[in-house]
Amino acid sequence: HVQLVESGGGSVQSGGSLRLSCVMSGFTHSEYCMAWFRQAPGKEREEVAYIENDGTTTYVNSVKGRFTVSKDNVKTIMYLQMNSLKPDDTATYYCAADSLTCDDIRTLRQHMDHWGKGTQVTVS
Repeated sequence: HVQLVESGGGSVQSGGSLRLSCVMSGFTHSEYCMAWFRQAPGKEREEVAYIENDGTTTYVNSVKGRFTVSKDNVKTIMYLQMNSLKPDDTATYYCAADSLTCDDIRTLRQHMDHWGKGTQVTVS
């Protein structure tokens, strides 16, 4: 049984920083894609960042230069360091994982197979 648990959300003022964490367990594949998504009230879910098994990363343009995704392969933990936060970053942030490569998921427009319950980020 695959489980993804996000943590690290909270309320910060504009310009502040937060570091989100996603702990994955029960995933038997040795190689996988992990990603962060977010959804604000009344808006569509948006992909934020992807990280491949080899560490290659991809970001949505709106967070480039401000957000950094990384992971600890030994502990299977993914992080999202968010700096220079803006009110537009306010959303519920979700962790997701899949056994396909991130490139294949984006190219084929596949949905991620596994999701966490989300952590709230509020920027004022």
